[in-house]
Amino acid sequence: MNTAICGLSSMATRLLLAELSERIRLERGLAVRFEAAGGVDIARRVREGAEADLLVLADGALTALAQEGHLLVGTARPLWTSQVVAAVPAGSPVPPLDSDADLRAALRSARKIAYSTGPSGTALLDLIGRLGLADALAGRLVQAPPGVPVGSLLSGGRADLAFQQHSELMDLPGVTIAGPLPGDTAITSTFSGGVLASASRPGPALEVLDFFGSGTGAEIARARGMRASGDSGEGCSGPPDGSSAS
Repeated sequence: MNTAICGLSSMATRLLLAELSERIRLERGLAVRFEAAGGVDIARRVREGAEADLLVLADGALTALAQEGHLLVGTARPLWTSQVVAAVPAGSPVPPLDSDADLRAALRSARKIAYSTGPSGTALLDLIGRLGLADALAGRLVQAPPGVPVGSLLSGGRADLAFQQHSELMDLPGVTIAGPLPGDTAITSTFSGGVLASASRPGPALEVLDFFGSGTGAEIARARGMRASGDSGEGCSGPPDGSSAS
């Protein structure tokens, strides 16, 4: 019996990858198992020589690892895009997010604002700076620990407004999604994949990666709050703005 193809990923894509792994097992008989953790932690483990076949991370992090020689040349590719959304505790009033002014009002009225580690959190802090609210909100920002869904701070009463990938917030109990950020404040992430240089089964790993980028992968990604990279269709994910998050 063939051993499973092993993958590493950030938390944002863990449910999508689990569903895709089950689908390829049923359709092609390939066993695939992913381990998910915070993107910063996964990148560190790859640099320290973690043994795995596949890697799925935010594009910027994966590109850096590819440039350092941790991926097989020519295997890195963008897979899916996702937009950071705002969310509130279930049962709370949902703030409108139709304009920059709405977003400013939501931020100013929040007692505690939760955000994630990694590039998505950095993008949010940059946005707050661009909006001129860094000083006003400095004492109200709460960063979730690596690998911990930001939505858990909402349901646990530690924040009343949160920002994270739609895919990570959409199915959490105790959380209501307010919507994507308006206009040019939108924060869009691209998630990319590649075969690790340490892969013990590079051929099957590349087959799995191709499956992730297929029409089936795109269909499942849409159900998980993402869309295939290069898909111009809009929805919750919105148009890409060049930002990268995890």
